[in-house]
Amino acid sequence: MIPARGGSKGVPGKNLARVGGVPLVTRAIRAALAARTVETVLVSTDDREIAEVARAAGARVVERPDELSGDTASSESAVLHAIATLPEPPEATVLIQCTSPFLDPDDLDAAITRVLDGTADSVFAALECHEFQWAEGPDGVAGVGHSAAFRPRRQDRAPHFRETGAFYVMRTTGLLEHGHRFFGAIAAQPVPREHAVEIDSHADLAVARALAPLADRPEPLDVDAVVTDFDGVHTDDRAGVGQDGTETVTVSREDGMGVALLKKAGIPFLILSTETNPVVRARAEKLGVPVLHGVADKAAVLEKWLRDAGWDPARVAYVGNDVNDLGCLALVGWPVAVPGAHPDVLAAARLVLTRPGGGGAVREVCDLVRTHKTSSQSEE
Repeated sequence: MIPARGGSKGVPGKNLARVGGVPLVTRAIRAALAARTVETVLVSTDDREIAEVARAAGARVVERPDELSGDTASSESAVLHAIATLPEPPEATVLIQCTSPFLDPDDLDAAITRVLDGTADSVFAALECHEFQWAEGPDGVAGVGHSAAFRPRRQDRAPHFRETGAFYVMRTTGLLEHGHRFFGAIAAQPVPREHAVEIDSHADLAVARALAPLADRPEPLDVDAVVTDFDGVHTDDRAGVGQDGTETVTVSREDGMGVALLKKAGIPFLILSTETNPVVRARAEKLGVPVLHGVADKAAVLEKWLRDAGWDPARVAYVGNDVNDLGCLALVGWPVAVPGAHPDVLAAARLVLTRPGGGGAVREVCDLVRTHKTSSQSEE
């Protein structure tokens, strides 16, 4: 069960904020669905947009009543309300929080198994720590769990655990009896440090977005079409200017090979750009791909192109580098950024390429799409 209220004081719209190009609520749903031991995923919300996103991601939505949607309402109250909507209580109930964006399904499975096999009644996600902790007391600061006069080596100290807030697994009968998440035999499920990020502020969100390319597992780039910006993607975003004002750009021949191989694999490719310079059309003609350039509203043009072609936006990749690409990135299921892109573009991206614009970025995305298509056909 994933609680996802519409209201948030610290970060407005937090549960729909994107990390790795994916809304936080969607990330939570995908992780839950990927766990072997999870049978049903519920999202409890009072927000229409969150409900729509949750359904699209494969979750069942439970409409949360007003009395359980305020700032003082506990997560347990939403969980208990959601359980009451089921035909019968499940053996185990998992509370997942959207604010922890890096949730490993394997960690979920391990924690759930500990409840199902009777090892524990309540299991929480935890970061194993060895830091020396201190607390204010009546006589000043004192060590917590250690003596100030004795500082053993890290390897000689028993670890303690920090609750990450990512997930809690509870035996449902115990939850219904006690009304809160901790009861009976309580156990900690260790998670990697890079997964122990919790978003409570804009600074936390920025950290999560920066960490996403390193913490997220690589996903296969499974799409039906590829659309790219031109400047900064096919080029390094620089231009040479002659005495007569003529501009020239430098492109990569390997990008051309990548597009040729992608076309051979039957994947449509489109260049979409606000640039009016005829060099954009010349490059598209050289590649043998359609081009729409000199457009002011790229998102509106892309939306029409997708509609006219009958493409499902969720199965389209768009590669961009600057703020005028944000509308397009928000339209598709696979927003892709080149390294060195504008910070807002990097934040919106589900995938950040390793090769720069004009230096193999187009070849990289073409190879990723083609490799997945080829491997899928081989499996069939």
